[in-house]
Amino acid sequence: MDMKKIMFFKKTPEPRGEQTEHQNPEKKKGKKKGRKKVLIVAGVAVAAGIVALAFLLQRKQTAGSGAAAEQKTAMVQRQTITSTLSASGSLEAKDSYSITSLVEGEVLTADFEEGDQVTEGQVLYQIDSSSMESQLNSASNSLERAREDYQDALADYNEAQSLFSGNTYKSTRTGYIKNLYIQAGDRVSGQTTVADVYDDKVMKLKVPFLAGDAQAIAPGSECAITLTDTGEMLTGTVTSVSNMDETITGGRIVRYVHVEAVNPGGLTTAHTAVVTVGDLTCSEEGTFEPSVETTMSAEDLNSSVEIEALLVAEGDYVTVGTPLFRMTASSADKLMRNYESSLDSAQQQVENAENSIETTQDNYDNYTITAPISGQVITKNVNAGETISRDSNSEATLAVIYDLSALTFEMSIDEMDIKSVEVGQKVEIVADAFENETFTGTVTNVSINGSYSNGVTNYPVTVTLDDAGELIPGMNVTGTILLDEAEDVLAIPADSLMRGNRVYVKDASAAEEPGVPAGFKSVEVETGLISDQYVEIVSGLSEGDEVYVDESTVSEGNTMMPMGGMGGMGGAPGGGMGGAPGGGGGPRR
Repeated sequence: MDMKKIMFFKKTPEPRGEQTEHQNPEKKKGKKKGRKKVLIVAGVAVAAGIVALAFLLQRKQTAGSGAAAEQKTAMVQRQTITSTLSASGSLEAKDSYSITSLVEGEVLTADFEEGDQVTEGQVLYQIDSSSMESQLNSASNSLERAREDYQDALADYNEAQSLFSGNTYKSTRTGYIKNLYIQAGDRVSGQTTVADVYDDKVMKLKVPFLAGDAQAIAPGSECAITLTDTGEMLTGTVTSVSNMDETITGGRIVRYVHVEAVNPGGLTTAHTAVVTVGDLTCSEEGTFEPSVETTMSAEDLNSSVEIEALLVAEGDYVTVGTPLFRMTASSADKLMRNYESSLDSAQQQVENAENSIETTQDNYDNYTITAPISGQVITKNVNAGETISRDSNSEATLAVIYDLSALTFEMSIDEMDIKSVEVGQKVEIVADAFENETFTGTVTNVSINGSYSNGVTNYPVTVTLDDAGELIPGMNVTGTILLDEAEDVLAIPADSLMRGNRVYVKDASAAEEPGVPAGFKSVEVETGLISDQYVEIVSGLSEGDEVYVDESTVSEGNTMMPMGGMGGMGGAPGGGMGGAPGGGGGPRR
């Protein structure tokens, strides 16, 4: 259709003239309707003609430009591909410590200065601790008493185990049971009298010697004992000599001497005797007494027990440890639990005293402040002679120490990439202050304590520099983590990979495919490592193959054909949206 034909459909003007009454109004009306239809058809035809003409012109221009420009391609070749992550941060010392005080008082010594190198454990501040010394001594004494009480409780417990073994109560004396005061069914406690015990196998004798003579007699001396009524002589031993002067009949001043002698049989408390030690003789005779004559009570019982059965009778001879009676099992168990409870209580007192002295010692040690790390003193805020006072709401910093043996910085990695970061990965580092120098580091910590901001969670990754060189804390650096690396592998530009892992390979003999540039064929590939610029090809291509590079992904912007729909959106034939022929969305990431 040409312009003349288009003009043919324009409205033709009516011939001018006066209308007569004989003209048919209906006929005139019908002619007007017909002209409206012609005008509508003419408008559609004009629009169609314009579109067709524009299409022809565009085709002509496109063909001309395609012939003028060559399609961008790349060769499949071997190279090394790396996958990295980058982030910036500020350098910090490997470790830093602010020195504070837990106590108050005057600073006696502070023998260090800013810039000094100090070692861990070195004394930095000595604070007046005189107020704590008395508390430490008191705590020490309390611990000593608690330990003594525990030893006593332990001895009582061990003795009770021996004394009450077999659920029996045993004698604490040696001798004959003269009177027995208990019987089966009785309840016995520590105040109960059990029996009267005496022993006349050894007889005692107390006689007076003149005070001067008594002073010459030593305990352990052998003596001669002469019975008054029979004159029979026995051999005895001096057991003790009194140091007290006493007056007897005739105004004589004497001191009493105590002796013992084995009863040959027949000696009773009715017999009297005279004692001679060497050539010294007593001033008066004395009367024999049994060596043991006492009342035995159940003094070892710390609770009452029930007697199940008596094991001795009056007249029996018992020694220390002889079972006297058997207790019921329940009362015996209760008795031993009491001893155990006393022992446990004593043990608890020892532990409390130990904790108290430990706490007191810790408080005392707080008056001596040492360096917690080895490093350099960055600041010193308190000097000797000043007084430290603590505010309940804050703690004053006395000094600050940096460990400059290594420098670190923190990289913020988002949640999509953090799974790729591991401890031990190498990091390339550049510093703003050293533009032409590159440093290296290592990932030393990957934290799972993320922070949420603007819909994204970021995780801190700590990097430690291998050699800080002239870098110092506070400098700004950028770290690049090497996530993965593929050496000597087949690779293509990332802009050559289309959706569905397809690549267009140059082939002059290839048949036309929808969405594929002329002179190329579509090949499906298997990919490996993908970086921002290159894609590893595991299979599907060979070294030297020439592949299509999607120019639209690297151009300033995409072009669009007029009238919206005549041709593809993007820079390649085939109409693919997103820059790749056939609708590809760019390289797979």
